[in-house]
Amino acid sequence: MFALPVTPHLATWIIAGLATIGVITRPFAWPEAVWAVLGAGALLVLGLISPEAAWDGVRKGTDVYLFLVGMMLLAEIARKEGLFDWLAGIAVRQARGSATRLFLLVYLVGTVVTVFLSNDACAVVLTPAVYAAAKAAEAEPLPYLFICAFIANAASFVLPISNPANLVVYAAHMPPLTEWLARFALPSVLAILATYIVLRLTQNSVLRRQLLAKDVEATPLSGTGKVAGLGIVATAGALIAASAYDLELGLPTFVAGLATTLLVLAIKRGGAVEVVKDVSWGVLPLVAGLFVLVEALEKTGVLTLLADHLKRAAQASPDAAAWGGGTLMAVLSNLVNNLPAGLIAGAAVQQADVSEKVAGAILIGIDLGPNLSVTGSLATILWLTAIRREGEDVGFWRFLKLGLLVMPPALILALAGLLLLP
Repeated sequence: MFALPVTPHLATWIIAGLATIGVITRPFAWPEAVWAVLGAGALLVLGLISPEAAWDGVRKGTDVYLFLVGMMLLAEIARKEGLFDWLAGIAVRQARGSATRLFLLVYLVGTVVTVFLSNDACAVVLTPAVYAAAKAAEAEPLPYLFICAFIANAASFVLPISNPANLVVYAAHMPPLTEWLARFALPSVLAILATYIVLRLTQNSVLRRQLLAKDVEATPLSGTGKVAGLGIVATAGALIAASAYDLELGLPTFVAGLATTLLVLAIKRGGAVEVVKDVSWGVLPLVAGLFVLVEALEKTGVLTLLADHLKRAAQASPDAAAWGGGTLMAVLSNLVNNLPAGLIAGAAVQQADVSEKVAGAILIGIDLGPNLSVTGSLATILWLTAIRREGEDVGFWRFLKLGLLVMPPALILALAGLLLLP
């Protein structure tokens, strides 16, 4: 019997794999962040990554941390000031007792929020509002909550700002907005329509049984609720402006979220402790841990290996490389989360210097692939955190069974739409 030598590279992959499994399955019901941080800590303790390299990994997520804090502050202050309850009442009254009409309304709103505020914002900001709408309508909330999870990824490549992963993949090589729209408009429309059709069909049995409440009383929105709403609109404007000037999105989002929160608290003359206490801060160490894991994996030479394979495949057959690269990244995003996967893939794309179609296909895989599993993207993890706060939960296997129906048709159509373009 010969023991298989455990090299540092192999040990790094084993630890990263175990940490990922922990994030996905949550043994002992420990939060996802615990497993990401434990994995990063194990790499440090065993000397598989230096403290300097680990810190570099953490720092790479700075823009993401700022973005998330800004969005979480906006969502929390809006929830506390009744903005979501007010919007829920409008949605239920517009549905006029029809579950399918409410389903379509939520889907359309989710699309708009994702496009102009990002997929993470859809998960953080829209999910509480949708739960409030379902509660006001006396409806089973999960069919509507599923919309928030799936549209957050399906509509996340309409604009560069629709998903932070877009900025990670293209980095300094971001195409102009007109070029972006020409390339991704058709794939986006196909992905959004395919996701809606499959979601609607899978939830139809529940929707047909529901008779929604119609007599939801219209309550006026408070002054601070209006300030919170204006803050969200202003944040969308700041993000679009930042994207137009090719700026990072984290700082503008953080400033807008913090300013809105401080203004509301100043008007109310208190309430800061409650806001800070109720923000889901655990997502920050989760993201930091994932970035450290990716930094360690990069040290194993995976980046050079991916770039070499990608370059050879693209030279042999660009279309085959686009199909293969998009599909592979769609699967890999669910194994390591699409944000760190986007970091690796983006660097590999730039290093391999592939065509725009191959790069676009890889971006579609990174953005759309996470609709397969609940841990595939940061947006779905944020969505899961949001629904748990409302007393709902969706396990990994339940989401996977639905994701296996929703994601593949949307991915195939989106990639086909991309490759149809000249």
